[in-house]
Amino acid sequence: MQTARKTFPIALTIAGSDSGGGAGIQADLKTFAALGVHGTSAITCLTAQNPRRVLDIESCSPKMLRQQMEAVFAELPPQAIKTGMLYSAENISVIVNFFTRYFRGTHGRGRKTRPPLIVDPILVATSGTRLLEPKALKIFCEKLLPLATLVTPNLSEAEILGGETISSVEEMMAAAQKIHTRFGCAVLVKGGHLPDVQAEITLDTGYATDAFFDGRDEFLLSAPYVKNTRTHGTGCTYSAAICAALATGKNLPQAVQIGKKFVTDAISNSYKLRKHLGLNHFGGE
Repeated sequence: MQTARKTFPIALTIAGSDSGGGAGIQADLKTFAALGVHGTSAITCLTAQNPRRVLDIESCSPKMLRQQMEAVFAELPPQAIKTGMLYSAENISVIVNFFTRYFRGTHGRGRKTRPPLIVDPILVATSGTRLLEPKALKIFCEKLLPLATLVTPNLSEAEILGGETISSVEEMMAAAQKIHTRFGCAVLVKGGHLPDVQAEITLDTGYATDAFFDGRDEFLLSAPYVKNTRTHGTGCTYSAAICAALATGKNLPQAVQIGKKFVTDAISNSYKLRKHLGLNHFGGE
């Protein structure tokens, strides 16, 4: 007698490829798999990078990016979507135009409900390399963010999107509220690099605190800061975990909390990779 096959939810990541395997598409797919979700992908660009720096970036052609999304939606329509590194204005235009056309029913199948979209606004690498072309920021803000269910900026990205300096948890929440008002989506401001957190790390009292606001609910998520751990790929992993949780049917506040726990565990259980540390997406010591 044949055993009934389990049905897996599907999530889509639209992001860049990290040749070092720590961030981008690679981190997203590992996160999806760890949370019991089938991961599909549309690659926006190739990066030559390792945990220390980005050597080069080559953007995918608009035609190929569009065809990747069309291939996924034709047979594996996702229950949740996330974007990561988009790099160019052309890439963002392709994504916005695809979503607008597909979910308005111009494929001849009637109007469709768009699944939740998580936007991780990857603007600049930790090394300082620009990961979004300057001319792309305008269309990113004006066209993509209004389509988002949630945007997940780190402190520097939240300062760009909100237009104000952030130096405290209170200012994080104020920025989340301002970004929500400006773009209409829920906001999760990640505060692991707040100055007061960095000062407390040496005393083993630091907490990584994030601020969530969706226009109705607001709350803080905190976890002990893990010392002596490079955080390459944490933003990708966090947003991918939120996306995976939404694909399994969780609501947004639940998904954000699942994402926080997942990325904290991945950091806490990180493993050695030559001279570096890698996030452990599959648990264990």
